[in-house]
Amino acid sequence: MPELPEVEIVKQSLDKKIKYKKIKNVLIRNRNLRFKIPLKFEKQIVQKTIKKISRFSKYLIIHLIDNSSFIIHLGMTGTIHILEKNKKNFNTNLSFYSARQLPKKHNHIEIKFDKINMIYNDPRRFGFIKFFLNKKNLINYFKDLGPEPFSNSFNINYVVNYLKGKDKNIKNFLLDQKFVSGIGNIYASEILFLCKIKPLKKAKNLSIYDYKKIIYFSRYVLKQSIKKGGSTIRDFKNIHGDTGKFQKEFRVYQRENLNCLKKGCKGIIKKKNITNRSTFFCNSCQK
Repeated sequence: MPELPEVEIVKQSLDKKIKYKKIKNVLIRNRNLRFKIPLKFEKQIVQKTIKKISRFSKYLIIHLIDNSSFIIHLGMTGTIHILEKNKKNFNTNLSFYSARQLPKKHNHIEIKFDKINMIYNDPRRFGFIKFFLNKKNLINYFKDLGPEPFSNSFNINYVVNYLKGKDKNIKNFLLDQKFVSGIGNIYASEILFLCKIKPLKKAKNLSIYDYKKIIYFSRYVLKQSIKKGGSTIRDFKNIHGDTGKFQKEFRVYQRENLNCLKKGCKGIIKKKNITNRSTFFCNSCQK
């Protein structure tokens, strides 16, 4: 599943490709995604101009000129492709877990502009699209999610008050979107390694210094991943056909039984399933 950095890369690509363009037509081949697309969706967005593209957590937000909007969540296998008319489209994919070119199957939604088409492809159909009439409705939809790591709201007072006295392990808290939005399995392991915190350590047993490290390294790891273009675990590519490079920076993820990369540490990277998620950590320097 794409995490915050990968969705941010898709957002940046979309912003370059469809911002200020008018939606000429909408073709829906399959409405049965995670949530069924209403019959009125086409009429709600057609002939409207894209005002901007933003992102919250792992959600893409397409803002329209009349202050309505729709969100796209890519789920497990959702990808977005851009087809440019009168051009050879060798690299259409600006999304995650798919080939460079537009697949022949599972192209469920096609949004058409003057010179380009945006296509949503999703073999497993765990992603979804949802329309909002106004900004208030959009904001209300996210009200139960925690702040992003980059938000000023994700500060020491918030973290201390949320985690103090809690028995749940810190790895599961980092994956809990009600605590902090946008961190997924890959980055949780990388963040905790830099914090020198064992993933199974209970939140109530962490120190104030540990909380500060979690805030700092959550921002650091995600910023580094965005800078590197995201992580290519299978075949993540942006609109230019470039793979993400952050997987080359992994210190623990998918490095089971390899030596710890921390200078002076003689530990070995171990893998453990925590709540059915693969978790990687050093058996020595993470306490």
